[in-house]
Amino acid sequence: MRLLLLWILNAVALLAVTWLLPSIQVSGFGAALAAALVLGFINTLVRPVLAILTLPITVLTLGIFYLVLNGFLFWLASVLLSGFHVEGFGSAVFGAILYGVIAWALSALIPNQTGMDRT
Repeated sequence: MRLLLLWILNAVALLAVTWLLPSIQVSGFGAALAAALVLGFINTLVRPVLAILTLPITVLTLGIFYLVLNGFLFWLASVLLSGFHVEGFGSAVFGAILYGVIAWALSALIPNQTGMDRT
């Protein structure tokens, strides 16, 4: 249940990013749900591989290159989906930062239950 709620909140975060940045468009809530799902898969499967491959340049730039990597993955999701469009790479980097902050803030509103009652 928590995973479903996080997915919906990530779609809402993506819609908030499109409201804040006019250079990023989503055609509707269904496209936002699909984009949130694709972003989740990309961040789970592709990001760890790219983070390891780009580790030397990330160390040299003191972690700043990780923002470029996030922007690239955000842009990649827009290439894979037809209802989600990012106009430029700068918009992708800034959109990825905003998306991460908003999604983190919204997910912090959900209580994390471990299954054990702590009384």
